[in-house]
Amino acid sequence: MHFTISGLEAARFSGLRALSEEALTQLGAQRHVVTQEHAAPCRVSLRDATIGETVILTSYEHQNAHGPYRAAGPIFVREAAQETALLSDTLPDCVTRRLISVRAYDRRDWIHDAEVADGRSVEGLIRRYLEDPEVAYLHLHYARRGCYAC
Repeated sequence: MHFTISGLEAARFSGLRALSEEALTQLGAQRHVVTQEHAAPCRVSLRDATIGETVILTSYEHQNAHGPYRAAGPIFVREAAQETALLSDTLPDCVTRRLISVRAYDRRDWIHDAEVADGRSVEGLIRRYLEDPEVAYLHLHYARRGCYAC
C-alpha cells in the first residue's frame, strides 16, 4: 500500500510574507521569530523552522467538508517556504518526532477511525487505515497541540 504525504500549497500562503504586522493582525495571523528548536512545524515544507527563522501563525481550514467534522485550526508557515512538500511512502521528521493523531475519513468526510501513536510508528497505522475500503483519506494532527499537520 503506497501513500503520499503532502504539505499545503505554497502559493496559498505566499501573499502573507509581504503583509505588515497590522495587516496580518486584521487577518487573525501573527509573524514570529522562532526561538526554540522543533517549536514551529511548517505545514507547507513539512519541516521544523529553525531558531531565528520567521514563521507566520495563521488559521487554516483543514477539513472544509460540509458537515459536523468541518474544522479549522492554527498552523505555522515558514516565510521562506517556497515549495509544497510531497513525500512518497515516507514521513517527514516533523511527524516522526511527535505524538500524532491519525484520523481516517470516509467518502462523506466523516471520521471512520482514529488513533494516537508515536510518530515513529505512524507509517504502519497509515498503511493499515488505507487498506480499509471505507477509508477515503487521512489527516495527521499533532496530538499534543491538536493542530493539523498534513
